[in-house]
Amino acid sequence: MEKLAVKYLGLTLKSPLIVSSSRLTSTLGYLKEAEDCGAGAVVLKSLFEEQINHHISTLHSSPGYPEADDYISNYIKSHSVDEYITLIKKAKEILSIPVIPSINCYSSEGWTGFAKNIADAGADALEINVFFMPLDRKKSSINAEKIYFDLIEKLKKTVKIPIAIKIGFRFSNILNMIDQFYMRKVEGVVMFNRFYEPDIDINKIDIVPASIFSNESERRFIIRWIAMASAQDIKIDISASTGVHSGADAIRYILAGAHSVQVCSVLYDKGIPFLKKMNRQIEEWMDKNGFGTISDFRGKLNWHNYKKPVVFERTQFMKYFSSID
Repeated sequence: MEKLAVKYLGLTLKSPLIVSSSRLTSTLGYLKEAEDCGAGAVVLKSLFEEQINHHISTLHSSPGYPEADDYISNYIKSHSVDEYITLIKKAKEILSIPVIPSINCYSSEGWTGFAKNIADAGADALEINVFFMPLDRKKSSINAEKIYFDLIEKLKKTVKIPIAIKIGFRFSNILNMIDQFYMRKVEGVVMFNRFYEPDIDINKIDIVPASIFSNESERRFIIRWIAMASAQDIKIDISASTGVHSGADAIRYILAGAHSVQVCSVLYDKGIPFLKKMNRQIEEWMDKNGFGTISDFRGKLNWHNYKKPVVFERTQFMKYFSSID
């Protein structure tokens, strides 16, 4: 699969397909299967900020240190920080593809020093999954966004391995945020995060979780911003995430400018071996269109390279329909 090789976060991947953080990257068995089926890299199931801070606090606690609430304490028992570090070390022993741990966080307080332990365990890079929700109506967007910048600055002082920030798309100016990441020497950005979303069950008259799995139609939220972000005059790698259910979906994101594509939901549905089919679909499309490498077509349809860049700027239906001949 040499023709599928890409560079992401300064790492060489044999395929642009990355198995993203999930249960499917939580065990050595799954990780080895992902490599054998053609994954270019794996992002380990996330370690949560609460776990790290709980772990750190117990290292220095007295025998009378109060226990965390039931949820956190049970979570710690089954997903301990020590086990996570061990998973990184063992994964590096058995895999030849890059291993990228993930930390799910909402602040820059307390835990960032622990990132060095992850780097020391042999991680090739670090993905930071930020899920900060602006719930305080008195806090300005500038103050809310400062949380991301404080986090990045502390991490960059702590670790030397590459960092990718996984973000949601609900910013007042996504392109400015990515530029701010780049100015702080972040190597990559993952577009975009999938958050827990509530739904309403009208039969039970209750709040229930919406589906956690993506579908192909969600590409429409992602392609525009990847196409625009990849056209900026900055050197930051982009990994596409959400709505990737086939090799064709991966091709679309790469045409828009993505350096890599993260896969998750479809692997729950069709199994990790489906990666083989996705890689084959990409190769067959490349052969059909005369592309020898991924870089030959990456960004071919981004905001800068497309002959009618205004299509990425349209937001109103009337603007769109009035332009149709």
